[in-house]
Amino acid sequence: MSTAPGPESTPPNEEGVSLEELSRAYAEAIGQSPNIYSGLDGARPEDASTVPGDEAREAADDSGGVPEDRLPDPGEKAPEQSPCEISPTSILEAMLFVGNRACEPLSCARAAELMRGVEPGEIPDLVEQLNRRYASNGCPYHIVSEGAGYRLALCEEFSGVRNKFYGRLREARLSQAAIDVLAIVAYQQPITAEEVTSLRGTPSGPLLAQLVGRRLLAIERPSEKPRTARYRTSSRFLELFGLERLEDLPQSDELELR
Repeated sequence: MSTAPGPESTPPNEEGVSLEELSRAYAEAIGQSPNIYSGLDGARPEDASTVPGDEAREAADDSGGVPEDRLPDPGEKAPEQSPCEISPTSILEAMLFVGNRACEPLSCARAAELMRGVEPGEIPDLVEQLNRRYASNGCPYHIVSEGAGYRLALCEEFSGVRNKFYGRLREARLSQAAIDVLAIVAYQQPITAEEVTSLRGTPSGPLLAQLVGRRLLAIERPSEKPRTARYRTSSRFLELFGLERLEDLPQSDELELR
């Protein structure tokens, strides 16, 4: 389906750290009460589902036919040999099935952007319609909410199928040092390895690599030089902590910081 090998729906305590612990770790790591949004540039998690290189292209074959990468419009007549009606639900289902190269959940904004005549606020209802159809047909999959978007996932009773292909998923707890690094990135992103090391006072490269490996952090490189790697939290980070967006991270006045 649209998911890469990895967990489809993981409880918020999988990595053994709460939002409160994350915020406290950040405050202690920098030795002061955090300015929660000082490192956020206004980008919201739903923007992450847009993959570089996926911009609209003007593509048509030499015969002037329909571009192969054009999405059908709701209400468009399907080929006579196709039993599938072209509708907002079928187009959305196709998007979820295909996924994207970054394996990010499909956000309402991105889905509506790709479909004509559909607003972001209509996507949750389309998801509900599809899930009702899957349930009535006894399908082994459904659509789950993940972070700020949606993805197709196996129903829990079929998790053994995934484990058979990819091996059983093991829970792992983060070390306190890893929590410190994750907290700094969460509140100061995007941030370089050198900046994290400066804030912690100790080399942090291996811990950053570990968090990227666990898909809690993602790396981005600016297009202009110097192309210094910067770290951001991933959609999996939002999922684990039950957040819709980064702005939902606890603010300093919500916690008793030591």
